[in-house]
Amino acid sequence: MKYLIYFLPFLLLNAQPIFAEQKMVLNCGELIDVETQKVLSSQMITIDHQRISSIRSADQYEGDAQVVDLSEYTCLPGLIDMHVHLMIALSAAYELEKVTLGAPDLAFLAARHAELTLMAGFTTVRDLGDRAGVAVALRKAIQKGLVIGPRVFTSGRPLSSTGGHDDPTNGWRAGLRGDPGPVEGIVNSAEDARKAVRQRYKNGVDLIKVMVTGGVLDLTKNGQSPQFFDDEIEAIVATADSYGFKVAAHAHGNEGIKRAVRAGVASIEHGTFMDADTMGLMKKHDTYLVPTMLAGDFVTGKAKIDGYFPEIVRSKAAQIGPKLQTTFGRAYKAGIKIAFGTDTGVSAHGDNAQEFALMVEAGMSPMEAIISATKAAADLLGESDQLGSISIGKYADVIAVKGNPIEDITLLENINFVMKNGTIYKAE
Repeated sequence: MKYLIYFLPFLLLNAQPIFAEQKMVLNCGELIDVETQKVLSSQMITIDHQRISSIRSADQYEGDAQVVDLSEYTCLPGLIDMHVHLMIALSAAYELEKVTLGAPDLAFLAARHAELTLMAGFTTVRDLGDRAGVAVALRKAIQKGLVIGPRVFTSGRPLSSTGGHDDPTNGWRAGLRGDPGPVEGIVNSAEDARKAVRQRYKNGVDLIKVMVTGGVLDLTKNGQSPQFFDDEIEAIVATADSYGFKVAAHAHGNEGIKRAVRAGVASIEHGTFMDADTMGLMKKHDTYLVPTMLAGDFVTGKAKIDGYFPEIVRSKAAQIGPKLQTTFGRAYKAGIKIAFGTDTGVSAHGDNAQEFALMVEAGMSPMEAIISATKAAADLLGESDQLGSISIGKYADVIAVKGNPIEDITLLENINFVMKNGTIYKAE
């Protein structure tokens, strides 16, 4: 057995990945098995050509391979964040930056944020808010090894209605607004809906996102109102299904959530004001909730700062944090499927794992919270055969922390070791 023990502090801007030579073995002190929901002691994971080829007790291993000594650490699957915005870093200048930052600026921001995300232990993300085609380009650049980042699944620019949550000209003066249409993601009929989805297929996206209600950070008064009619949402979902796309629905207000769930969306993002009947509907339709409590907590705090948000945004932001967590607790107790998501970009990139503590505080067990960011998230992605657990045949996405996160979930806020696709990106 050839031991190669890594103690390499990686600098975020200068990180050089370590590629496995033929085979690599991770010697884990403990391993969280999300399939059985057990913590296993003294396990060795063998990686061969980006994938896991065996998992066995450490005292049973014989062979010649590079061995990474993680005997004082707990190994678990690479984490999955189902709701991020890699081009966004929310600040008091957010509205101005919509005008001052172009595609080149966004591309550099996205690359930096992608690296921060991977170093935080998130080996896969869904990016649900592209601008200028940057997320698709970033996905390709990461796949080619040109930049360092997580595996990216992107919706491209979301679908909205005129004046809706993602209308790109909201708040602009007359003369600048124009009349954006389906190519830009603005949908006002079932016909528009079909064209908008087909345009995103042409653009190379992985899924569809639709803004079925108002939101917090747009310059409109009502963050809860439904903004699509049933036939429009149904046309989006039906067309997406034809192209093999799942649909993620941004939704705060109760009526909009019901319309989206009945239409067959795969997930509700946020779900802030849903009632018990709507939760029952989600359970009936097997619809996932992606809670994003970290973003709510963040904007509620910033709403207390004079001038951080425009006043029309501030009033909405002030109430969202506590409500998101309360609703999540009720949804969890109602048995709704939960997939981990943070809306990072609203909160700071690299802080994604702070969502775990909010989930546990609301009633979820640490093991269930970890499953929401691994096995459950992979299921929602439609990638359960490739991702979401440390299992033979799946991609070697493995992270490690000092201590046991089942005993203290906040340990996931400081990841010591990150491997994606069998390549080591961080080892402390």
